[in-house]
Order: sequence, then structure tokens, then C-alpha cells
Amino acid sequence: MRAFIAGLATETNTFAPFPTGARGFERGDFFHGNASKGHGFLSPLARLWREAFEAEGDTVVEGLVAFAEPGGTTLRNVYEAYRSEILSGLEAAKPIDIVMLILHGAMVAHGYDDCEGDLLASVRDVVGAHCIIAAELDLHGHLTERMRSNANMLVMYKQYPHIDIIDRGNELFAFARAAALKKIKPVSAVFDCQMIGIYPTARQPMATFVSRLQSAEKRPRVLSVSFCHGFPWADVADVGSKVLVYTDNDADLSQNLARGLGEAIYRERKTLMPDIVTIDEGLDLAADTDGLVVIAETYDNPGGGAPGDCTLLLRRILGRKMTKVAFGCLWDPCAVDACFEAGEGAVFDLRLGGKAGIASGDPLDLRIRVMALAERHRQSGLTGPVELGRSVWLTAQGVNIVVSSVRTQTLAPDAFTGLGVELSGCHLVVVKSIQHFHVKFAPIARKVIYVSGAGALDMNFAALPYTKRSLGYWPRVDDPLGLDR
Repeated sequence: MRAFIAGLATETNTFAPFPTGARGFERGDFFHGNASKGHGFLSPLARLWREAFEAEGDTVVEGLVAFAEPGGTTLRNVYEAYRSEILSGLEAAKPIDIVMLILHGAMVAHGYDDCEGDLLASVRDVVGAHCIIAAELDLHGHLTERMRSNANMLVMYKQYPHIDIIDRGNELFAFARAAALKKIKPVSAVFDCQMIGIYPTARQPMATFVSRLQSAEKRPRVLSVSFCHGFPWADVADVGSKVLVYTDNDADLSQNLARGLGEAIYRERKTLMPDIVTIDEGLDLAADTDGLVVIAETYDNPGGGAPGDCTLLLRRILGRKMTKVAFGCLWDPCAVDACFEAGEGAVFDLRLGGKAGIASGDPLDLRIRVMALAERHRQSGLTGPVELGRSVWLTAQGVNIVVSSVRTQTLAPDAFTGLGVELSGCHLVVVKSIQHFHVKFAPIARKVIYVSGAGALDMNFAALPYTKRSLGYWPRVDDPLGLDR
């Protein structure tokens, strides 16, 4: 058989203050036919599929694989150019039996509210009805009918944090090859839960629900079950939480299982989200806790498209004259350049943060000391090292601050320790993230606190300014499905 591998992924926050363009992808993952030999975020999946196909004696052709850090709406010409490259590579590689795609699910471009659906439909036009099209998706996506109808198989991560990317990739490969050999006939159904929120799977009741999804997959004729959490910060028609079920040629089973699981998680909707407090409440809780405390600055998470240069929480910390604090990673290339110019050990006045837009807050004017510089700083990620670029550790009023030139969320302690910040001497660590930090930081923390503020990621889901979807969803409406009556 002949297989084609490609990928195009970013998570679009349509409320973010800046667009996602070509430079965003070029700074992320950007491979023209050789992603499986690379070291980017998507490379392990491309490598997994290439090696799996080749182990079966199949021929593999790779096309474009591109990934950009979450941000604002993608430029139309950029999306269209990347789509064209994937389709041209696919056309040149024909005949193709299986297309394997690495997508996100929440990519929006100017003129395209459903980039994944558009790309899948375009791929289907090139390869025809006989070819198997399979895609792996982030669970923070928008599950659209156009996506479902043009793919033979869609598999989403089950875990948040996303620690199961490779596991889901192995499953998808097995399904795609079995379908191509006509050993299975995937039939799908979707249940719309009419919910919007975030649902970390390391806590209850989500941990139990994930186990329930996995148990359902062990039933006869059930192939795959995914819970699409949805990505709340996108003004598109299909935003929201849905259950997707694939069975082996059993439409009734798919529909009944999707509905049963969807109604089950809907009944838990009021207990799914983590406790989120205000900035001052979070700092008060930290002050009353012995041992290391980690605060997640959820509203300024670059992993959700926020700038990462919001100063609200840092300003409160400095105002309270708190010490034994590590804060990061704050995105400010201008400040980084100034610190490199001044040199290690320099003491000078620096304007920090608050540059990207209204949601970033006002900049801070501080007397700082440059403690350490790194030309190429990195941190541990979910699938490998994550670049932070030119970075600096500076101190201001006794607070340790890590400032990076590459915008990305804080994922691991080595974002700090790699520059020399000793977390063992800290009482409070602030990370710009919502949940992915939890994998590496929770084991060292006595307490984890989630705080919300006036940033680019508004955690008040009942008040998000949607214009394209029905407003009959929880938590804006108490019981949109009418199951509590």
C-alpha cells in the first residue's frame, strides 16, 4: 500500500490581539516532506506513522507538516498556501491508499472558520472515495460535520494534559490500515453536549470519565470513543463539547453510545472545571500554605493564544512585597534584547511586559538585575524539548522573573532551573499556563492554585462574546438539554 503523511495545526483564539502568519509556523514546526526526521512537536507522530507503515512493507510519502504556537486568526493567504502545498504533494504522490493527517481541530483563518473541515474536504476531492483518510486531533477542537463526513476516522487525545499523543497515534494507524484492508468499516455518530468549559483529566470526575471512554472501547464492535472538550476562545458556529463514537459498521450502536456518554458527562457539568479564584484570592491562599505553591496564570496562557506578557499578577506580587517567588515565562523580546545588551550582572531600569494589547495590562517600570542569559533556552515539553529562544533570568524587588523571546506556555521546572533559578528556595512559582504545566509541576508542589483575571483567555464562559453559535449552552443556560427536569 501507499500512504501519505501531512500536518497543519494551530489553535486559534479569535479574541487574541494579533494574527498568526507564516513566521509563526516557521518558528514552530515547518517541514517540507521530512518531519519524521525532525525534532519538532509534531515530528514524533510523523516518525511513528512512517516507521509503522514501513514495518508493514508499505511505501510512505511525506508532505508539508507545519505547526504554529496558538495565537490569533491565521492569515488567509498563509492557510491557502499551506493547503495548496499539501494538496500538490498528495496529487504528485498518487495513487494513495491511506492519508494520515496531523491536525488540531481549532484552526481558524480569515474566510475559513473550519480549516480542518476545508482541508479534509479538499483532500477527499484529490484522492476520491476509495482512499482512507484518518486524522489525529487535539481534544480542544471544534468537531464539525464537514470534518466528520470527509474523514474515515478521527481520533482525539483523551488526556488533558496531552500525555497520550503517541498512544492515540498508534490507535489511528491500526484503524486506518485495517480500514484500507477492508477488515473494518468505521461508522460514526456525534452527540452535542451543549457545554463550554475546560476539563482537566487529572482530577475527578474527568479521570473516571476517561476510564469510562476506555472501557467503552473494549465493547464488541466499538472502535474508538473521543470526548471533544472544545476550545472556548473561538467565535465559530461549532464551538463546544461533543462525544464522537466509531463502531465497526453499527450505526445504532454508535448513536446510542455517543448519546449515553454525552448525557453522562453533561450531568457532571457543574463539577468538571477546576476551582478558579481571583488573583488576590490566589495570593492569599498561597500565603496561607506551607511549602511550594504553584499558581497557574490561566488568563495569559500562550498555549491558548494569549500574548504571555500580561503584568496583572506580577504587579500584585510586587505590590505585596512578596519574595521567594519565581515568575515565568513572560514574553518580551524587547526586554530580552535590552538585558543582553547590558550583560550579566547589570543593574538598570527596564520597562517590562504589557506590550501586546489591552489584555496585557500596563507595562512595569522596574529597577532590575540581570542574573543569567541564555542564547537558546529550552524547557521540557509533552513530546520533546520546547524552545524559549533568547531568554534572561532577572530579579526585581526580590522576585525572580524569567523572560523569553519565544512565546510559549510554561511547561516544566527547567524553564526556571535551566537558567539557574533554584525552585527549592522559592515559596511561590507562577506559570503562564492553564493545565499542561501540571504534569511536571504538580509532583513538586504542596498546592496548585488556578487564578483568573482580565486577560486574553476569559474564564467566564457564560459571558464570552460569541456571535456565530447558539447561546443556548451551559453555563450561559443552566440546563440546555433539559435533562435535570
